[in-house]
Amino acid sequence: MASRIIVRIELTPPAKKALEGLTEKAGMTQVAMLSRLVEWLAHQPNAVQASVLGQYSSETQGDTAKLIVKQMGGGK
Repeated sequence: MASRIIVRIELTPPAKKALEGLTEKAGMTQVAMLSRLVEWLAHQPNAVQASVLGQYSSETQGDTAKLIVKQMGGGK
């Protein structure tokens, strides 16, 4: 079995409730779900990471999302 590192996180009550709902629906533990989310995010292009992390202004989010999708699709 691969070695593991345990990390603690802080959630707001609404985020914790949402996490509980997601994990119950998926039949997963919270640790498994959060681990998969972090793995997924870490393997995304920088533009996707920045968007998910809210690093683009709300005024440009729509245009940014369109550009990211276009870039990921090879400009099609």
